[in-house]
Amino acid sequence: MVLEPVINGGISVNEGQGPASVGTRKLTAILSSDVYGYSRLMQFDEEETVRRVTAYREIIFRIIRENRGRVANTAGDAVLAEFASAKDAVDGAILIQKTLAEQNANVPPDHQMRFRIGINLGDVYEQQGDLFGDGVNIAARIQSLAEPGGILLSASVYEQLENKSAVPTEYAGEHTVKNIEKPVRVYQVKTGAAPHQTIKPQAAGIPIETPPAVV
Repeated sequence: MVLEPVINGGISVNEGQGPASVGTRKLTAILSSDVYGYSRLMQFDEEETVRRVTAYREIIFRIIRENRGRVANTAGDAVLAEFASAKDAVDGAILIQKTLAEQNANVPPDHQMRFRIGINLGDVYEQQGDLFGDGVNIAARIQSLAEPGGILLSASVYEQLENKSAVPTEYAGEHTVKNIEKPVRVYQVKTGAAPHQTIKPQAAGIPIETPPAVV
């Protein structure tokens, strides 16, 4: 599920509630996640899917808090969170996928609830706890490219982790994503929780083995 009001940067003010509070701009690490195939799971068994997504989201919320993050927006199966550091966001994402993979271990493959995660470090606009802007948009679009159970990072996050973390990553190409003017470079975290599959770069001639310099 996509948090469209957040992604599109729209800020709504409810009539009759007085002036909207003044928002602030800041640089933050944004984690965006959703359930792969959520609509299909709902069609199969609505009640069980709602029960499980509620339980899984509680796990996600707890891990976010334990890694010094904050849940900013939620809608259906989607969760948006922020962290003060890129490393905290990635460490949290890895633990989320590891824990959820354990939860899925005894569930038939067709009924497993697997989240996709995208992480971006970018400028956001915060108002009343909600996050808006291109920084959020990029995180959500990267998330949509991730494999079920996988984690993708933007180049800005990868740059922060380089030489500071032992997290294994692999360059996954340059992609053109909706509502973002420039192509986005993405890196796949090799957690072992997701199937061993790398997304294909959309731009021809980009070698996955040799990532370009981050600028």
